[in-house]
Amino acid sequence: MRERWFGATGRRVPEIVVEGDPAVPLDEALVLDDVRDADRLREAHDRGTPVVIRAASAAAVQAALARPEVASVVVPRSAASLLELDLTELTYGRKPVSTYSIVACDLDAGQWGVAVQSKFLAVGAIVPWAEPQAGAIATQSYANPRYGPDGLALLREGRSAQEVLDQLVAADDERTHRQAGIVDANGGSATYTGAECMDWAGGRTGSGYAAQGNILVSGETVDALADTFEATAGKPLADRLLQCLDAAQAAGGDRRGQQSAALLVVEKDAGYAGLSDSLVDLRADEHEQPITDLRRMFEIHRLLFFQTPRAEWLDVDDAVAAELKDRLGRLGYEGDLKQAFESWAGTENLEERVDGVESVDPVVLDELRKMTA
Repeated sequence: MRERWFGATGRRVPEIVVEGDPAVPLDEALVLDDVRDADRLREAHDRGTPVVIRAASAAAVQAALARPEVASVVVPRSAASLLELDLTELTYGRKPVSTYSIVACDLDAGQWGVAVQSKFLAVGAIVPWAEPQAGAIATQSYANPRYGPDGLALLREGRSAQEVLDQLVAADDERTHRQAGIVDANGGSATYTGAECMDWAGGRTGSGYAAQGNILVSGETVDALADTFEATAGKPLADRLLQCLDAAQAAGGDRRGQQSAALLVVEKDAGYAGLSDSLVDLRADEHEQPITDLRRMFEIHRLLFFQTPRAEWLDVDDAVAAELKDRLGRLGYEGDLKQAFESWAGTENLEERVDGVESVDPVVLDELRKMTA
């Protein structure tokens, strides 16, 4: 019987039991009749409270076990036959997340991230996990999504990538089907490929990264991930990860083809308005060329949300002010310059790059010039 962590108690319990089984102490858990209240599930998980779901059908068991916050499912004695379900197939299906990924960090920048491509729908919903000052994780093949939150919790305690991976794998009855890569808070890395992952499957680690893949054309795909990461030292982490995906695809990639890709980079308080840790969180969920589409979205993201150092901003003297007023007027934004400028920037989602009209981000000025050329 597979087990899951019982909240933050440090104990593991069976994934499914009959009502009354003392292996799952209901008095210590939040017990619900379904998983429809996602906010309540997440809040309980964040507090470390075990979540137990009552279920009386295979569909209800499947819905419950698909949620990483759920510790166990309790079924009535009249439905005890549900304990005989193939939980691996029920929860994850029999379609592996055939994937190549790289998990990496830039300690100087305080960033951790994951880039992934797969012949699988919306791979970004399953594979990548990251938390600033803790680490990053990729979970794939017949992916166990619980490696994400459970692994981050262990990394948060200061454990090394290898220690975390060893603990996750040791507790997983389906470990031979799993593949995962982890980078910890100090840049330590680890990768794991189960013996029953489909060929070609394997991984490679180095300082600050773990690269891995399964159902690949060859091992050259993983080598391309690793070699490219090592060769691009000094560049921003998001750019390096995208270059890794490009190189891996050029080396052969997933032997079944392409379908989706994702890029996740975290940094403390570096997300939108300084109120999020997600510096980049982009997904091409279904596309004939997902890496190309991911890069397209990343360039838009860079335009809208990345920051130009203040020392590089341009002073708005009389000439620049006149130009701004003229170009804004052509777009229908007239009147007070500050109001017109901020109104236009808000319409174009560039407000994160605007701070009054005493100086202007050159990226914003260039975008205004392009729109009024």
